[in-house]
Amino acid sequence: MACPFFVPTERAGDIAFAHPARLPLGSSWRGTCSVAGHEQSVLDHKELEVCNLGYAKSCNRLPKERACDAVRFAVVGDSENLISLQFVLEAKYLPVAHGVLEYDQRLRTWISSHSDNRIQKMAECFLQSYLDRKCP
Repeated sequence: MACPFFVPTERAGDIAFAHPARLPLGSSWRGTCSVAGHEQSVLDHKELEVCNLGYAKSCNRLPKERACDAVRFAVVGDSENLISLQFVLEAKYLPVAHGVLEYDQRLRTWISSHSDNRIQKMAECFLQSYLDRKCP
């Protein structure tokens, strides 16, 4: 479950996690914070660990009022043409929103995407990690 304010930009192989493939986005990522007033903040290793894992209650940037605390993804369908990703937004460890995003493998484009650019970017990173593991 990644932090909903985390905007991943590139893989971060130098951030040590015991099981990187189990991370919410399928691997560790570098990125920026999208909390108002902190956009483009450079995040250090310790902050990135929290951003990659979600429920960042120790983060001093986290707004008190927020729609969710974490984002979770799962592959719910994978055919020759289509990959379906389910997303779940959680607040206080309970689901508050969910849906399915679909990616056309042949056209290499999203058939359905998330309206929040941050969530969509996380879905793209999750999909990239998934495809990299599937086809090394």
